[in-house]
Amino acid sequence: MRIKEIQAKSIIIKSNLPEGDFVINPYVGCQHSCIYCYARFMKRFTGHEEPWGEFIDVKINAPNLIKNISKFRNKSITIGSVTDAYQPIELKYKLTKRILEKLVNLQPKLDIITKSDLVLRDIGILKKFDNCIIAFSFSSLDDGLRKQLEPLACSTERKINALRILKSVGIKTAVFISPIIPKITDWKKIIELTKDFTDEYWFENLNLYPSIKESMFRFYKKNGIEFSERDHSLAYWVSVEKEIREYCKNLDFTIYFHHTNIKRNKA
Repeated sequence: MRIKEIQAKSIIIKSNLPEGDFVINPYVGCQHSCIYCYARFMKRFTGHEEPWGEFIDVKINAPNLIKNISKFRNKSITIGSVTDAYQPIELKYKLTKRILEKLVNLQPKLDIITKSDLVLRDIGILKKFDNCIIAFSFSSLDDGLRKQLEPLACSTERKINALRILKSVGIKTAVFISPIIPKITDWKKIIELTKDFTDEYWFENLNLYPSIKESMFRFYKKNGIEFSERDHSLAYWVSVEKEIREYCKNLDFTIYFHHTNIKRNKA
C-alpha cells in the first residue's frame, strides 16, 4: 500500500451525484479494494500507476480548508462519493473526524456513505447535526463472496450492528444496496435483516464499466457462476426495478439505476 500525504487545494466540491449539492472526499483511493468500484476512473486524474486499492493519497490539510462560508450553510454535503471516509487509514489520520468538527457550525444536510463501522467512533459529533443520515452499503450477505468483492471492508455482521447502534441513539440510517450484483446480491434478505433499524433504502445496479468488467467476469468464473452480458441487459434491470418497487412499496426508498429517472418513494 502506497500512502502519500498531499496538500489539497479545496475539499468541498460541487457534486456530480444524481442528488446533492457538494461532496467531500478526504482521501484519494480506497483501501477496501472493491473489484466493482466505479471510482477506479480516478486513476486517470491522479497519475497513479498502482492497481486500485493499493494507493492512498491523504489530503492532510483537508480540515483546514473548511471555513465558515455561508454558501455551504443548509446545503447537502455527501462524504464519501469516490472514497470511503472511514477506511482503515482514518484510524491514524482522523481527517473525517476533524472535518465533521468543522462542519457542525455550517449545519449542512449531511450524508455519509461507508462500508465501515468506524463511523461509530464519531457518534458524539454526528448527534450535533440537525440533519444527518449514515448509509451503509451492502453488496453480498455471503462473507466469503464479500471478501472477494470488497477485501478490506468490514463484515456484514458489523455493518448491521452499526446500523442498530446508530438508530438507537437517534441518528438516521440508510441501507445502500449497491451495487446489486446479478446472481449474488440478495436484496430482499438484506431488507429483512435491517428493516427494524433502517429509515431509508437506496438501490444502485452494477454497471459493467470497462475498468471493472474483466475483474467481475473473473470473479464469476472463479466461483463457478454462469454470467453473460444478457444477465446485465436493460431488460434485466427493468425487471429488477419493477420488483423493487413492488416489494418496497411500504418503505422509504430511492432507486439510482443508471437507466431510469430517480424517484423517491415515501411510505
